[in-house]
Amino acid sequence: MDHKAFSDIVLFTGNSHPELAKEIADLLGVEIGSSDVKRFSDGEVSVSIWQSVRGKDAYIIQSTCAPANDNLMELLVMTDALKRASVGRINAVIPYYGYARQDRKAKARDPISAKLVADLLVTAGVDRVITMDLHAAQIQGYFDIPVDHLIGMPILAKYFREKALEDVVIVSPDHGSVVRARSMAQLLNCPIAIIDKRRPEPNKSEVMNVIGEIKGKNCIILDDMIDTAGTITNAANAIKERGAKNVFACATHGVLSGPAIERIDKSAISELVLLNTVPIPEEKKIAKMKFLSVAPVFAKAIDRIHNNGSVSTIIDETFNM
Repeated sequence: MDHKAFSDIVLFTGNSHPELAKEIADLLGVEIGSSDVKRFSDGEVSVSIWQSVRGKDAYIIQSTCAPANDNLMELLVMTDALKRASVGRINAVIPYYGYARQDRKAKARDPISAKLVADLLVTAGVDRVITMDLHAAQIQGYFDIPVDHLIGMPILAKYFREKALEDVVIVSPDHGSVVRARSMAQLLNCPIAIIDKRRPEPNKSEVMNVIGEIKGKNCIILDDMIDTAGTITNAANAIKERGAKNVFACATHGVLSGPAIERIDKSAISELVLLNTVPIPEEKKIAKMKFLSVAPVFAKAIDRIHNNGSVSTIIDETFNM
């Protein structure tokens, strides 16, 4: 990357994932902008920007992960602060886009929270959103501003390609992840299998059937996010019981709430590979977990956007690096 090209760029971060922000800044060869994101005694967000941003191309790196409401408000208030400081353009870099699971009215009187958050960001003054693996791709259409939707799967596919496993099958943990699983299977030149499940209530799932040949195979379960880990551990245990040789699992967003760690630790999963879109506290890290960084992909995206280059080619470049 040409670091001279970033003289009019500024990167800021809230408190959600400063480690990832620092990694992205280092790859771009720029410093994190001087700011404070604190709290008043009653919990309200207080933002102070300590440098001139007039006319600059600003990037706020902030995942809206837990505590989701706090991190979202930090992003909104920082956006307002930059807008009122006459910044040139505000780009919200949201590695993990919270509230994405409520993307439609599944039943009467449901909110569409993913659309609400999009409206809040646009109203606050965001000019562009850069995110990764939205829970539903149609969320891009909830914005009336450009959205660069990055894909984490090539990072995971590259990792498993380098493991040189034999007799690999990519497993979709539900029907909603079939397209993602098929894309990874194409990169690794292997077949797919599908878990037929039902979800009696939120955060609970039951495996009904396995579609595809998994007996004696090295199975890789691919999902966009792991929250309470019920879906992925049920899937892992089901395919192991049905004769899978080894069970690997991977996901872009490791939310890992509630009983997730205990479930993963006790499951048939031999290795869980996660991207670092969400910070994982040390107390939640266990031996079977492996973490890969998304910083190179986001740094390359920021480089391309700032210099009016193509972002779509990053997906193929990531797998072939």
